[in-house]
Amino acid sequence: MAAPLDLVAQRRRRGLGLYGALLLVGFLAGCPGYGEAEGVKRNDEVHRLAMVEDQIRSRGVSDPAVLRALEKVPRHLFVGSEHAAKAYDDHPLPIGYNQTISQPYIVALMTELLELEADSRVLEIGTGSGYQAAVLAEISSEVYSIEIVEPLAERSAALLERLGYGNVKVRAGDGYAGWPEEAPFDAVVLTAAPPAIPPPLLEQLAPGGRLVAPVGDFSQELVLITRSADGLERREILPVRFVPMTGVAQRVRRPAR
Repeated sequence: MAAPLDLVAQRRRRGLGLYGALLLVGFLAGCPGYGEAEGVKRNDEVHRLAMVEDQIRSRGVSDPAVLRALEKVPRHLFVGSEHAAKAYDDHPLPIGYNQTISQPYIVALMTELLELEADSRVLEIGTGSGYQAAVLAEISSEVYSIEIVEPLAERSAALLERLGYGNVKVRAGDGYAGWPEEAPFDAVVLTAAPPAIPPPLLEQLAPGGRLVAPVGDFSQELVLITRSADGLERREILPVRFVPMTGVAQRVRRPAR
């Protein structure tokens, strides 16, 4: 999954901040009745709110639904226990099988670019940890997610079910061909980088729909494609670094448009 290449120009931290968050946790821990389990829960909540304020809102993501979703989804549950303490840090983390969970800001940015509505139907290529799917599910009505690494698909599907995301359907397989029997989709998002956008995914994009994907090999750009009455409109957003999309995408390298 991903991290933006240019992090030099990050804005100054504002709002609660991690230091303030930790002070608050320390205060709460000294209150009567504040049990160990509850302390851990609140600690995660405070770090999650600080993440949204410091890493996401401060960088210009402003969609209220996206911010609420990032504040709610327990990111620490989507990484292994060995990385849980870093779950809300400003960078991607490994999740096994040579895959990563994307940097929180990138998840937020890609979600905002989709301009989701409550009744949106979304196709995700690359379930990964399941975190992006959970964020999408907080905003939209249906999420269809495809993961090429079968053990990862099974693990993420089980976690999403356990967390109550009944509006997410996970399929193990190559996402190059999309999910044609459920098309069209109001939004399509790729969390791995193909050399070029697979044509079947563009074909499954509904009128007015939006597709967000990292595109390229070593040099990648986050791309937004919108299907309008005049056809497909493409806009490059920023340089990124994602894991490559594997399978058919690596064998079919002709441009999609």
